[in-house]
Amino acid sequence: MSHDHIISKGNYAPITADVVPDPFRKVDSVYMSGAEKVKSKLDQVSASMCMAKWLQVSLHLTTGRTQSCYHPPTHQIPKDELLKNVSALHNTTFKKDQRAQMLKGQRPAECSYCWKMEDLGHMSDRHYRSSEEWSAPYFDEVLNAGSDKNINPRYMEVNFNHACNLKCSYCSPHISSSWLKEIETFGPYNTIEKHNSLDWVRSQGLMPALQSEANVYAEAFWVWWPQLYPDLKVFRMTGGEPLMDINTYKVLDYVIQNPKRDLKISITSNFSSKSDSIEKFIQKAKIISDGRFAEKLNLFVSCDSVGPQAEYIRHGLNYDYFINNVDKFLTEVQTGVVSFIVTMNNLTGPGLLPLMQKILELRKKHSRYFQRVWFDTPMLRFPSWQSLQILPEEHQKDIVKAMDWMVEHPMIMATTQSRLHGFHDYEVARLQRVLDWMRLGIDSSEQLKKDRANFYRFFSEHDQRRQTNFEKTFPELNQFWQLCQEANR
Repeated sequence: MSHDHIISKGNYAPITADVVPDPFRKVDSVYMSGAEKVKSKLDQVSASMCMAKWLQVSLHLTTGRTQSCYHPPTHQIPKDELLKNVSALHNTTFKKDQRAQMLKGQRPAECSYCWKMEDLGHMSDRHYRSSEEWSAPYFDEVLNAGSDKNINPRYMEVNFNHACNLKCSYCSPHISSSWLKEIETFGPYNTIEKHNSLDWVRSQGLMPALQSEANVYAEAFWVWWPQLYPDLKVFRMTGGEPLMDINTYKVLDYVIQNPKRDLKISITSNFSSKSDSIEKFIQKAKIISDGRFAEKLNLFVSCDSVGPQAEYIRHGLNYDYFINNVDKFLTEVQTGVVSFIVTMNNLTGPGLLPLMQKILELRKKHSRYFQRVWFDTPMLRFPSWQSLQILPEEHQKDIVKAMDWMVEHPMIMATTQSRLHGFHDYEVARLQRVLDWMRLGIDSSEQLKKDRANFYRFFSEHDQRRQTNFEKTFPELNQFWQLCQEANR
């Protein structure tokens, strides 16, 4: 293989499984090589085949919507299908049509994220997801099911409730009760697209069910649960804030009463709710994590920056309290694993390097025999005014700087500690994908102007309502702020 395109510091080329930063050449990345092997297997079926369309599901029980992975938009679960078969929470007629397209080699439009990544020359989440332990072993079962038969997912993510104590800037009233309360009090933000308007939420079928109301989707879930549970490999609870919801603890208690040692349980939390809920969760996590009840328990925590910038993005967050809670979990739940979800939006850049430094600090403190601190960097695409693609070119340097630093702190196989106290090739590769996508920019100058105008409108209103100060909090973005102000004139 030619090394002509291997990344050099500050001058990144697209990374594929064969083109990785030089310090990582010595690393045999099981994650990336596994995806390559599965890619070859998928290609034998079709060039668009993805196991996630059969074996993965995200359920939004508050709104009665579903999706396969988190890239496609959600679609409504028809109640008439649900009355006939509770597995229609996953096996909707719409999803079966998408499966049929994949088997024929067609590219479902809803999966555009992966098609764009592949057209840029990258491995996409279609390959990575299909290669994971909950997916790859069930290849024959998926092919036998075809597009028409119902199948139990192996990876399930459930949103039981929209109750949440934070008002993250890119969130919306249907996902956060704090957001909903603000919009009910002050009305929608004055953006061109009314994504936080309750009229818009209703028009999209996203208005969450009240906790006091009967919810046919939640009822169907608990009917399906005993049939589903034996097949599950990964079960993930999200929100809202799941530590504020009784169903989260109902699931954890069920696992304690019905041990399943091949089950990975995950909670996606802002991990900054009241201390009693944090403590309650940690105590149950201690029980489950001792190896008798489940294979492992993973805690996914949402954090996009550090300090005041993290608190601005995720309004209501106390960054120090959050970090202390993460440290407490890792200290008390001896086999627990934490994964940071770093949603890559246009406010993340200035704090990205310090956040990577914090992650490495936690790895060095808590990872002794296996890696206990992970992170992922999904790209924000909606609302579009918080996309990386509307930033001027010079802000790409924030991602490059973080990648340079990660390359200087590689995972090395020499010792257990050096293997756990550095960064993996694919972690750098994920940021490279983000950078390449950011560099694509927006083709339409009209859309760019609209997004920047929306950015100024939203955060001007944000500062008034929430007593924040964008220019003081993000001095690195002041020139961008001026461009957005001009776009709004």
